Order: sequence, then structure tokens, then C-alpha cells
Amino acid sequence: METLEYEDVDYWEEISRLFDWSKTHVFSTMHLCWGAQAGLYYRYGIQKYLLPKKLSGIYSQKVMLRENPLMRGFDDEFKAPHSRYTEVTASEVLEKSPLNILAAGPEVGLSILASDDLRQVYNFGHLEYTRNTLAEEYERDVKAGKNPALPVNYYPDDNPQNAPKKTWSLAASVFFSNWVNAVYQETPYDLTELSK
Repeated sequence: METLEYEDVDYWEEISRLFDWSKTHVFSTMHLCWGAQAGLYYRYGIQKYLLPKKLSGIYSQKVMLRENPLMRGFDDEFKAPHSRYTEVTASEVLEKSPLNILAAGPEVGLSILASDDLRQVYNFGHLEYTRNTLAEEYERDVKAGKNPALPVNYYPDDNPQNAPKKTWSLAASVFFSNWVNAVYQETPYDLTELSK
């Protein structure tokens, strides 16, 4: 699905209605991975670009905007799982949107974006993944005959017989806690006060 044009996705019409609905019914929307790319395309016309190969593994990202409430408590760098075939570019995000780049990395490119008011959050990684999610994706792709590369920085000694290392729990906990406590707690009692 990720490599399809957005309008060719079976439920594009439905998700477009959800994006519209969220403007007046949701205080802060967290878009994840393909959903982040789709949200950027729908809202700002930002295109996705096919990567030379699937980005799969645990990658280091740098905090780019330390003063942002979503980045409170983060170290200068943090690790997060990524699993995708496409990306959006920083130049296009900066040209077409008012969004801030909160985190990025040399291998993953953009990692986390947000609007000034934090009502829109775009996370291209998967801080929500469990220890075994990348392993399950890898095994699924092996069984499907896709000949996938091993997720990088994931299996000890790059051996899929070894239990995967989990190195992103702290970053995940801090990020989602910040979103719930520093952002979502600001939800107005009367949602008619929300502006688009």
C-alpha cells in the first residue's frame, strides 16, 4: 500500500474525511508512518518519494528543536524503529508547510514534525513498536518471498535467531507521555473553540 499513489488506496476517501473531521473534533492528532505521509499530502500537498530499498531497523535521530514540549526529557539523540519504503523531504516540508522539524537522522531523514500549536504531530518512525514487531515484519516478508534485508541495529550479531534488542523504550515513554501530558491535557472543554 505504501508505494501506491494516495488516491489509489481503497480507503483514501474515508481517511480524507477523517482528516477533515479531526480539524474540528480533535485537539491534537498524532499521525504515524504512512499516516504521517498521507496527512502531509492531504493537508499540504507534500509528496512521498520511493527509497532505494526498505528502511527497516533501529536508527539514531537527533533532537532538532529542544525547546518543543514534545522533546522535553529527551537526550540529544535517541533511537527509534523505522519500517518504510518511502520518505518525505525536509525541503518540501519547509517550503509547503508551517511545520517544525523536531527530530531527524542521517539514515531516516525526517523523524518527527509538529505544528506550533502541537495540534498536528507527524512521526515517521514507530516508537510504539514492541520488541518483536520488526521481527514479525521481517518473518512475514521472508515467507512472502520478498527476500528482505535484516532490520539494522536490531538482532544481536545480525543473527535473527537471537532475541531482538529493545533500545527505544525510554524515548517512546517520554514522547507519548509528553504528548498526553503537555499537549493533550490542553484540550478545551468545548471543542467548538477549536479553529481549523
